[in-house]
Amino acid sequence: MKIHLKKLIVCLAIPLLVGGLAALISGGGMDAFESLNKPPLSPPGWLFPVVWTVLYILMGVASYLVLTSSKYNTTALTVYGIQLFFNFMWPILFFKFELYLFSFIWLLLLLILIAVTIYLFCKISKPSAYLLIPYLLWVAFAGYLNLGIYLLN
Repeated sequence: MKIHLKKLIVCLAIPLLVGGLAALISGGGMDAFESLNKPPLSPPGWLFPVVWTVLYILMGVASYLVLTSSKYNTTALTVYGIQLFFNFMWPILFFKFELYLFSFIWLLLLLILIAVTIYLFCKISKPSAYLLIPYLLWVAFAGYLNLGIYLLN
């Protein structure tokens, strides 16, 4: 399999830039996060950017596998783009605007969009779908944290 380096770089850059821009816009959200009452199993704040960076890289590779597949179709990448928008908005809603209940509902919609993306990616490239499973699991865990923070604060 030949690697199309420019396409790979673009596919990696898109989710990394989306995540970086969301973090920039949401400002000092992690400082406020540290002061909140959190549910059990809440990881330390420093872990979030590490995990998200890994997940954004996996998302980029997954989108690259779909883009360069002979079975490629625009529907899968369109849904991927929509879920990426929902991903972008969540930290802004949660950290910047502190809309904890609305953020939880938003996150449930994101989970549905991720599941649909995995389904569509699987029809094109099974490895691309597998790469998104950690993302789905992490967002589900984020939903637990989000709901816990809403209830405790």
